[in-house]
Amino acid sequence: MPGSRLGSVLLLAAISTAKYIVPGGRWHDTEGNLINAHAGGITVVDSKFWWFGEYKVEGQEEGGGVSVYSSEDLATWTSHGFALEAIEGHPYIAPNHIIQRPKVVYSEETGKYNMWWHADNSTYGWLLQGLATSDKIQGPYTFVSATSPLGNWSQDFGIFTDYKDGKSYSLYSNGDRREGRDVYLTSYNSTLTGLDKVIHRFDKYDLEAPTIIQTENSYYALMSHKTGYRPNNVVAFRADSLSGPWSQPFIVSPLNTRTYNSQSGFSLRISGTKKMTYLYIGDQWDSNSLWESRYIWLPIEIDDNKRSLSVQWHDVYDLDVKSGQVTPISGKTYYASDAQVSGNAFKQEANFASSNLIVTGIYGNDSTVSFSGVQGTGKPQWVSFYYQNTDDMGFGDQPGGTPDRIGGTWQLRRISWVRVNGGEKVESLYQRDTHKGIILSTPLLLNLKEGSENTITVGGLHNGFDVKGADLDRIVVYPPEK
Repeated sequence: MPGSRLGSVLLLAAISTAKYIVPGGRWHDTEGNLINAHAGGITVVDSKFWWFGEYKVEGQEEGGGVSVYSSEDLATWTSHGFALEAIEGHPYIAPNHIIQRPKVVYSEETGKYNMWWHADNSTYGWLLQGLATSDKIQGPYTFVSATSPLGNWSQDFGIFTDYKDGKSYSLYSNGDRREGRDVYLTSYNSTLTGLDKVIHRFDKYDLEAPTIIQTENSYYALMSHKTGYRPNNVVAFRADSLSGPWSQPFIVSPLNTRTYNSQSGFSLRISGTKKMTYLYIGDQWDSNSLWESRYIWLPIEIDDNKRSLSVQWHDVYDLDVKSGQVTPISGKTYYASDAQVSGNAFKQEANFASSNLIVTGIYGNDSTVSFSGVQGTGKPQWVSFYYQNTDDMGFGDQPGGTPDRIGGTWQLRRISWVRVNGGEKVESLYQRDTHKGIILSTPLLLNLKEGSENTITVGGLHNGFDVKGADLDRIVVYPPEK
């Protein structure tokens, strides 16, 4: 039976990617359905990637079960349905319970695949770790137990496997209570069916969503702050050994980008024939419609000599999992300063924006911005919309995810509509909140006709409270996928 590697992956053989990886895009499986695997983990068996994640749909945001997909290139995913299904009336995995952050690891001793997850009731009063097993990587998995880790509480959950000795470890925060606020690193027993001993405790940093990246010389533990489903500045710790001593935490992405509007949760080590590549596997949560949450997967640059780690942004990139090489894709930029505005939309001075101008006042159907002369190929193309949305009034980093100081409520994301060449088809563009003066991007896959006569128009859609679109700085149009 082949072994698995979780968190640190050695690939002996694989095929090159045929599709781009587009962080924050709507990713579809081979049947054309949206990929539904949130806050998950990736296990590798015989050079094939298996992605397990939370299944979320409108009306069933929690307790939906665990979905599973497979891929040979990290870009083309085949659905295998549910690896673990919720069971009505079950004491621990009923639809009204919490089934979060699933991870799968293979036990050489038992010959079974073990799925672990954060198991809880709807009020987060249990704080347990669930275990289910299967003879096959894709499942179905059979529930075994839900237990307290060595008598402790357990909330956000992860697994790390050391690629040098094959040992696996559980990572978990011990909740939001005053007595908690720690993150534990605990070794598994030989069968991976229970915990053995605490290796290290990250004491009172009040962090969650842990994952560990291993290099030849170092371990880096990434974790996010506790701001509910609002993104924040993910931090990393470094150590020579898992038992420590660990460094002070440091921020892994440009300050105030809130890790490109994402939360940590998993990481992947790809040992290619030409390059060692590390991937940050994050979630871009939509706190008001969790089923609309997206995935932020980005390369990580590590310099062990400088003891530094940083998550690198690319709108669109190609990852060859055989060689390990990451190739950013270049696109053509069209600036809002050159675009046409209508209604009350206007160009406003912004020294942080391209050409020192940004288009604001985008509202409903009457106040829009249009980018003309856009070059197309006649094939679907990714287009990144660079925007600013300050609806959270600068309080997005506050604990608990409730930064409201004046009694109002914010959706924390605006929704714009996008039309190509005045057509009837309307695309919805979700634009998460940003800090003031911070411009981020979100992608759409659009059909542009061949030639340079395309026009892309943006207005505002209803987000629950208003029809205001985010301020636009520019768009970047990328060539079609290979």
